[in-house]
Amino acid sequence: MLVKTYGAALHGIDAITITVEVNISTGINMHIVGLPDVAVKESQQRIHAALVNNNYKMPGRKTVINMAPANIRKEGSAYDLAIAIGILGASEQIVAERFADFIVMGELSLDGSLQPIKGSLPMAIEARQKGFKGIILPKANANEAAIVNNLVVYGAENITEVVEFFDKGVEPERFEINTREEFLSRIDEYEFDFEDVKGQENIKRALEIAAAGGHNVIMIGPPGSGKTMLSKRLPGILPPLNLHEALETTKIHSVAGLMSANDTLISVRPFRAPHHTISDVALVGGGTYPQPGEISLAHNGVLFLDELPEFKRTVLEVMRQPIENRNITISRAKFTVEYPASFMLIASMNPCPCGYYNHPEKACVCGPGMVQKYLNRISGPLLDRIDLHVEVTPVPFRELNKIRQAEKSAEVRKRVIAARQIQETRFEDTPGVYNNAQMSSKHLRTYCLVSEEGQELLKNAMEKLGLSARAYDRILKVARTIADLEPSANIQNDHLAEAIQYRSLDRDAWGT
Repeated sequence: MLVKTYGAALHGIDAITITVEVNISTGINMHIVGLPDVAVKESQQRIHAALVNNNYKMPGRKTVINMAPANIRKEGSAYDLAIAIGILGASEQIVAERFADFIVMGELSLDGSLQPIKGSLPMAIEARQKGFKGIILPKANANEAAIVNNLVVYGAENITEVVEFFDKGVEPERFEINTREEFLSRIDEYEFDFEDVKGQENIKRALEIAAAGGHNVIMIGPPGSGKTMLSKRLPGILPPLNLHEALETTKIHSVAGLMSANDTLISVRPFRAPHHTISDVALVGGGTYPQPGEISLAHNGVLFLDELPEFKRTVLEVMRQPIENRNITISRAKFTVEYPASFMLIASMNPCPCGYYNHPEKACVCGPGMVQKYLNRISGPLLDRIDLHVEVTPVPFRELNKIRQAEKSAEVRKRVIAARQIQETRFEDTPGVYNNAQMSSKHLRTYCLVSEEGQELLKNAMEKLGLSARAYDRILKVARTIADLEPSANIQNDHLAEAIQYRSLDRDAWGT
């Protein structure tokens, strides 16, 4: 007898419907075809033990299992449940009448219990798009899948619950979530706040500008000056995620297997801070069976690289294309996977190997040329993609001892949102451009017009400070954001002057 059950395969951050065809005929042995990997082939032993331990029979005849379409590689153990239900239906131990209404996914333990799987959210989205009535998953994944509206989501603890549902109509636990209510209830749940930071008003101002225009930032300062503390608070002043961004971010974390049983929808912007020993594949994604990297896990949020010169050169160089294109394409011989990677890069570094170059109190002990050599670990093309270079100095004791409370992140966020709304209106007719950091040279000529006095100011700055030519466009973009924060329709001279001071590493005198 031939029956069909339905599962889903992950491709990038999306899912593809897989038809599991089970045919039982005269003969012996069990064969799984349709480009399965080793984990899928090993399901035979898991399924056999699970069925026997739950008082079902494994058919003693020839069983052929085809996973269509056959040109897509099937990976992992999540197909166990779909195959097991197909075998029971084909051997007429249960009724197969309602198999076509549901996508069924789950990994089987030997006792028949269901283990969590990756990617349940994109699978649920695929089920709704393809017209399935519902999806049956392990209970640990049901909350995540339930954020998809107009889809029946059942969470089962073991194979017996799934069998009784198809055979006797006994429903497992059904999960329902009001997606919009869930999203709005957690939209402001940030752990860190700017009000905890004493002093460093100039750095807070720089981060506010970065958040308002989507600019990348690098902070240079001695150990203990607050670079990491300030970076962790950046997501709290960014505009809140909209529902589309929240779903896209959740899909990426779901595919990576980072969602727990209690997680539903990621409502706050992610903050990823990988260690400097990370490999290039772990950063951008890939591997034998491609998975999202840190830049994709930081999508719609912040990627923080602490001690930037300590990262391997190859790791930093592979980021250049994703920073520009805001996605990463992983190519293999037989397929190509694309992951989104629209993130804000915030990096920090010591000014020299000992950490105390330009320190107001402690002397630098590095030899001649060491400061410039340390900076040269970061390539020019990467620095070219970082708009704001900010020098961070230690906070004096008189600031640490102040009782006066600093401005809250919520207040800063209001100004950032207002500036972003101006940019949304400005670029509403330009697809792919959402903020000032993404402006092209053509946009600069249109939206970043400067008076004659401003041009003279720029000329003097470039000549006296020895700024490189690549700094010119960056200064104009940052000045445009500063003007939007006021708000001002035109770029004024004071906007340009403030933007010029954020190009520390472009100065000829730096590190000499």
